[in-house]
Amino acid sequence: MTSEKTIIIGGGAAGLMAGIFSAKSGRQTIIIEKNSRVGRKLYISGKGRCNVTNNCDANTVIANTPTNGRFLFSALNNFSPGETIAFFEENGCPLKTERGNRVFPVSDKASDIVDTLFRCVKKAGCTIIQETVKDIIIENGQICGVILQTGMKLECTKLIIATGGSSYPLTGSTGDGYRFARTAGHTIMPLRPSLVPLETKEHFGYDADGLLLKNVSVKVTDNKNKKIIYTDFGEVELKRYGLSGAVVRSASAHLKEMEPERYTFEIDLKPALEPEKLDTRLLREFSGTESVKYIDVLSTLLPKGLIEDFIKLSGISPQKRCCEITREERKGIIQLLKCMKRTVTAFRPLEEAIVTSGGVSVKEIDPKTMQSKLVNGLYFAGEVIDVDCYTGGFNIQTAFSTAVLAAGK
Repeated sequence: MTSEKTIIIGGGAAGLMAGIFSAKSGRQTIIIEKNSRVGRKLYISGKGRCNVTNNCDANTVIANTPTNGRFLFSALNNFSPGETIAFFEENGCPLKTERGNRVFPVSDKASDIVDTLFRCVKKAGCTIIQETVKDIIIENGQICGVILQTGMKLECTKLIIATGGSSYPLTGSTGDGYRFARTAGHTIMPLRPSLVPLETKEHFGYDADGLLLKNVSVKVTDNKNKKIIYTDFGEVELKRYGLSGAVVRSASAHLKEMEPERYTFEIDLKPALEPEKLDTRLLREFSGTESVKYIDVLSTLLPKGLIEDFIKLSGISPQKRCCEITREERKGIIQLLKCMKRTVTAFRPLEEAIVTSGGVSVKEIDPKTMQSKLVNGLYFAGEVIDVDCYTGGFNIQTAFSTAVLAAGK
């Protein structure tokens, strides 16, 4: 054990991993976590299953990091997704790879990821204390320690800020790290939600609220630049305020300059059917007895919760007999099935975002060490840095990689 002491502020994904590798290197290491337990955000990630990484190479992670991806080159090559997988499996937490190379614990329990990290922290000899850091101490351009809310001072020669962003504040991510960084003279890039639901001009009815549309394709258009900026296939959740779900959250990362009605979200409810085949199916459905009504046919095409909204959008009476529906009306039905448009007006609040875009400027952090270029002994790891990724396990991998590099592997 060396005489050097490392303090880590934050006991989330980045803080725990930093604590493990710092203690394993022989440094006296303390993690300060204000919550009653560590890993609060990990518990709810991946819908409680924890998408712990992506089974890919470093370049793929960078390609899935729209904000300052190249900054992660050294961190990812120092601790890759493959090393993350090996770390958990070697420490008694078997993993599995699913669609999109997303990696989850075999148990489908996020608690297994947190428990593994916690065991490794204790085994490495790292101390965890439940306290709140009030301020950091800097003297002559060198980090010296922290001041706790109680007034107690703890000295250190190395401080790693791993406090997370400002998303999901109930998990403890309340933006404290940005305040500490400003104290050290760092620039904080504007904060905005990323991987977040979207509010739309058009509102769904109560029946559609919470409805999950599976196996739909989406297209997002930037109306200002007249360009398609995102396409995807998967799940979309309908909400009273607009849209949510995995595909929508991923799309939100591409909406860099939010302006009301700048972006149009188009949903193809029947991506497996071309318009011609869809028309053939409609004609077949319409060719029943004369008593078959429009609403009856929709029940075979759409989930129940969406029918009322679809009828309103089509402008056709639900009681109209199918044999009376005109060719033009049928054409309108097909167009609506293939392209249900929603006009985006705003992001949902930052508190609802999976990650925070923005944070400590990467220009002021050494990408080869994660050390501040302004204060000696000050390091950053995880979401507090101005780096954010798409969904798929990339954000947690980024937290692990920057943490291990900051710890000094």
